Amino acid sequence: MKTKYQGSSRVKRAQLQSLRRDFEILQIKDDESITCYYLQTMGIANNMRFHGEKMNGTTIAEKILRSLSLKYDYVVCSIEESNDIDALTLDEVQNSLLVHKQKMN
Repeated sequence: MKTKYQGSSRVKRAQLQSLRRDFEILQIKDDESITCYYLQTMGIANNMRFHGEKMNGTTIAEKILRSLSLKYDYVVCSIEESNDIDALTLDEVQNSLLVHKQKMN
């Protein structure tokens, strides 16, 4: 029984390491929508949480803002300067990005 638990623990740890790598290297693609990128980021973050990672909304919001392409730089600066990132919800970050994206078009 102990050997089986240790094996499953190792598998979970390996899966979590893989998810951490995916989360770290995640970047928005030039032709990717904010909504798709948000969903992809949340999918990885939720899987990480499932595998035992302690991750709060601020960490995810910062990752999303940090990994956007250069065309979103002014939007990211605007969001960071006008809001307390620690107090922002993930939905507020997504909505702010979507509003700015609509104004860009």
